[in-house]
Amino acid sequence: MSTYDTLIEPISGSIRFAGTLVLISLSLVWIEEKYTRVHAFFNPFVDLLTIAAVAWGFSRLFRQIVRIYGIDLLRRYGRQVDDILLVFETFINLIIGFIAILAFAQSQQFNLIGLLASFGLSGLAVAFAAQKILEQLLSTIVLYLDRPFVPGEYIRLANGQLGRVESIGLRSTKIRTPAKSTLLIIPNSNLISMEIENVTRAKKVMVMLYLDFKNSIDKKHSALVKQVISESTNSVFGIDPGSTSVTFTPDRADKFTQARITFFILGSSESSIALRKRLLELANKAIAAKLQVHNIDFTAKEPTIYVESPVTI
Repeated sequence: MSTYDTLIEPISGSIRFAGTLVLISLSLVWIEEKYTRVHAFFNPFVDLLTIAAVAWGFSRLFRQIVRIYGIDLLRRYGRQVDDILLVFETFINLIIGFIAILAFAQSQQFNLIGLLASFGLSGLAVAFAAQKILEQLLSTIVLYLDRPFVPGEYIRLANGQLGRVESIGLRSTKIRTPAKSTLLIIPNSNLISMEIENVTRAKKVMVMLYLDFKNSIDKKHSALVKQVISESTNSVFGIDPGSTSVTFTPDRADKFTQARITFFILGSSESSIALRKRLLELANKAIAAKLQVHNIDFTAKEPTIYVESPVTI
């Protein structure tokens, strides 16, 4: 598969949209002299859409690079692949967003640096006058940016108390307890320093793989296949240890054997699940390579089946 198919094709729609906006932005220069007011009215909106579309395109392109090449690079150097890649993606997206804001401010000849500096001086004075209020507000900002939970989700606090998040306010978060139906009001500054278990987001994905072996598999080779599959899947980050199950089903004529492999992938978000699916694809290649060493050939005719189910409370 070429680089275009893996990197460019999945984001081709975003690239075309961004390119169209760039052409529209450049074409506004032609009406600047004759239609000054029209240009002054539409130019900020077009620049904003253009910069946002270009930033979104770069964000998606970087995500493709991380998902396709970043995992292979870390495994090549023997590094453990985990959710740090997702954190790295978020960090880069923040940088892209910051550059986009600076680019828009520059295009509109807006002194963003001076405004931030003035806010910094006044903010310092306010911090000395209302340190507690700022602490609560900053804690709320952290909760909204990090989003460890959202209203409607069930969480378990450090003391073991289970509750449903009712709302996240500017100063505190309201949590409804299921037993007494009482309302816990906890300051946001306490929540950001507390260990919280998000029960709602915990979910697992059951994976089923079907392998068709060209020849009949005896007990000796069956044990070897189970060992190779268990070692290859249990080493993948995010797979429930010990959940791998391999079942062999020979055909009636005993000419070939089909193996069904089932195990569970654990994750807390769609991004983490997608990352683990990518790791699973690499594990499948490792299984094929190890079995070929022992002259055991197989084909995966049926697609991989993913069955999502939430983890019960």
